[in-house]
Amino acid sequence: MHTLFITLLVIVSIALIVVVLLQSGKSAGLSGAISGGAEQLFGKQKARGLDLVLHRITIVLSVLFFVLTITVAYIL
Repeated sequence: MHTLFITLLVIVSIALIVVVLLQSGKSAGLSGAISGGAEQLFGKQKARGLDLVLHRITIVLSVLFFVLTITVAYIL
Protein backbone atom coordinates (compact mmCIF):
# COMPACT_ATOMS: atom_id res chain seq x y z
CA MET A 1 0.00 0.00 0.00
CA HIS A 2 2.86 2.36 0.87
CA THR A 3 4.54 1.69 -2.48
CA LEU A 4 1.32 2.47 -4.33
CA PHE A 5 0.98 5.86 -2.62
CA ILE A 6 4.66 6.70 -3.22
CA THR A 7 4.29 5.81 -6.91
CA LEU A 8 1.14 7.93 -7.23
CA LEU A 9 2.90 10.79 -5.46
CA VAL A 10 5.81 10.68 -7.91
CA ILE A 11 3.45 10.61 -10.91
CA VAL A 12 1.37 13.50 -9.57
CA SER A 13 4.52 15.49 -8.77
CA ILE A 14 5.89 15.10 -12.29
CA ALA A 15 2.50 15.97 -13.80
CA LEU A 16 2.24 19.06 -11.59
CA ILE A 17 5.69 20.25 -12.64
CA VAL A 18 4.86 19.77 -16.32
CA VAL A 19 1.51 21.58 -16.08
CA VAL A 20 3.05 24.53 -14.22
CA LEU A 21 5.81 24.82 -16.81
CA LEU A 22 3.25 24.76 -19.64
CA GLN A 23 1.40 27.77 -18.27
CA SER A 24 2.25 31.16 -19.68
CA GLY A 25 3.57 33.76 -17.31
CA LYS A 26 1.63 36.86 -16.33
CA SER A 27 4.17 39.29 -17.74
CA ALA A 28 6.16 36.94 -20.02
CA GLY A 29 9.35 38.89 -19.42
CA LEU A 30 10.39 41.94 -21.41
CA SER A 31 8.23 41.03 -24.41
CA GLY A 32 5.18 40.89 -22.14
CA ALA A 33 5.95 44.34 -20.81
CA ILE A 34 6.13 45.73 -24.33
CA SER A 35 3.14 43.93 -25.86
CA GLY A 36 1.09 43.57 -22.68
CA GLY A 37 -0.97 46.67 -23.38
CA ALA A 38 -1.82 45.48 -26.88
CA GLU A 39 -2.95 42.09 -25.58
CA GLN A 40 -5.23 43.74 -23.03
CA LEU A 41 -6.62 46.11 -25.64
CA PHE A 42 -7.24 43.58 -28.42
CA GLY A 43 -7.65 40.47 -26.30
CA LYS A 44 -5.89 37.14 -26.24
CA GLN A 45 -8.77 34.71 -26.74
CA LYS A 46 -7.10 31.58 -28.15
CA ALA A 47 -4.52 31.16 -25.41
CA ARG A 48 -6.97 32.18 -22.67
CA GLY A 49 -8.98 28.97 -22.97
CA LEU A 50 -5.86 26.84 -22.71
CA ASP A 51 -4.63 28.85 -19.73
CA LEU A 52 -7.96 28.31 -17.98
CA VAL A 53 -7.78 24.53 -18.52
CA LEU A 54 -4.18 24.40 -17.32
CA HIS A 55 -5.11 26.48 -14.27
CA ARG A 56 -7.89 24.06 -13.32
CA ILE A 57 -5.63 21.03 -13.86
CA THR A 58 -3.01 22.70 -11.63
CA ILE A 59 -5.54 23.15 -8.83
CA VAL A 60 -6.67 19.52 -9.03
CA LEU A 61 -3.11 18.19 -9.13
CA SER A 62 -1.99 20.38 -6.24
CA VAL A 63 -4.86 19.22 -4.02
CA LEU A 64 -4.10 15.63 -4.96
CA PHE A 65 -0.41 16.24 -4.21
CA PHE A 66 -1.13 17.52 -0.70
CA VAL A 67 -3.58 14.71 0.06
CA LEU A 68 -1.10 12.08 -1.10
CA THR A 69 1.73 13.72 0.85
CA ILE A 70 -0.28 13.73 4.07
CA THR A 71 -1.37 10.13 3.43
CA VAL A 72 2.21 8.96 2.86
CA ALA A 73 3.38 10.78 5.99
CA TYR A 74 0.57 9.22 8.02
CA ILE A 75 1.29 5.69 6.74
CA LEU A 76 5.04 5.99 7.30
